[in-house]
Amino acid sequence: MKTIKVKPAPGRACPMPEKGGALLPVAGDDVPHNAYWQRRLDAEDVVRVEPKKATKEVKV
Repeated sequence: MKTIKVKPAPGRACPMPEKGGALLPVAGDDVPHNAYWQRRLDAEDVVRVEPKKATKEVKV
């Protein structure tokens, strides 16, 4: 199953069913992209975190 990284929207707390109802950490976590998390995104309870792009080192 595809996963996405999400974090709680400011001022919101969101339980994680796959972790026994523990709250989603403020820093975010990888979660399955399923109906539950899509509803949380649609309700703006969570925001998607885009992965940071790797920077290439330039040899001089």
